[in-house]
Amino acid sequence: MNEVKEALRNVEQKYKLFLQQQFTFIGALQHTREAAHDTIRPVASISQVQTYMDHHCHSSTDRRILTLFLSICNDLSNLCNKLETLCSGNTTGGVLERCKLLLSHSNDLSTIRAKYPHDVVNHLSCNEARNHYGGVVSLIPIVLDYMKEWVAQAEKLPQHRLSNVSGGSAASGHRAAQEAPARAAISQTPLSPHLEAQSSTSNKANAQGQEGKHGQKKQLLGTEHHSGKRKGPRKPPSRNA
Repeated sequence: MNEVKEALRNVEQKYKLFLQQQFTFIGALQHTREAAHDTIRPVASISQVQTYMDHHCHSSTDRRILTLFLSICNDLSNLCNKLETLCSGNTTGGVLERCKLLLSHSNDLSTIRAKYPHDVVNHLSCNEARNHYGGVVSLIPIVLDYMKEWVAQAEKLPQHRLSNVSGGSAASGHRAAQEAPARAAISQTPLSPHLEAQSSTSNKANAQGQEGKHGQKKQLLGTEHHSGKRKGPRKPPSRNA
């Protein structure tokens, strides 16, 4: 996960550099669209930007900024694939699926808009934002937000597993509580006639043994009392006799 977070930070640094040159990016799109005689439709996909750069870009400055945009999109796509491979089977609310859809070269970006705190759309004129570039400038910040959301959810997965383990212990305790009445019922099951007879005989023998011991004890106490009795003094003989 640390490697993923580091890769995401690197993409964010590249995007900050790109964001400082947004007007240059819009100018490059305007120049290439004019060269392609394609100034009516909005810039609505990554493949459209790629086509402008490959076939209608005649300025090194325009080529540099368009290359930077495509490079960031490619980095995000690769990171998305890496995350999908790294944490396959983990559910994170379909975040990666949304990222993959947005980063698809043929996906229509014309209707997406980055919201606050992103202000990329606010740097455009109303006509540019509504009809031409609002979607393409919103792509990277939206995907970055989704990526950060994915990392935040993925970091909670180990804690979720621990809670599952504790949940298993609770289930075991609940199962033991359910089995307790059954064990109690088994302990209260009547004995078979043979075992009951043995138990009765044993109880009688024990009772007789206790009575014998009690009688012996009483006799012993009586003997000790009789042997310990003292006789009174004998009268001396009369002198008149």
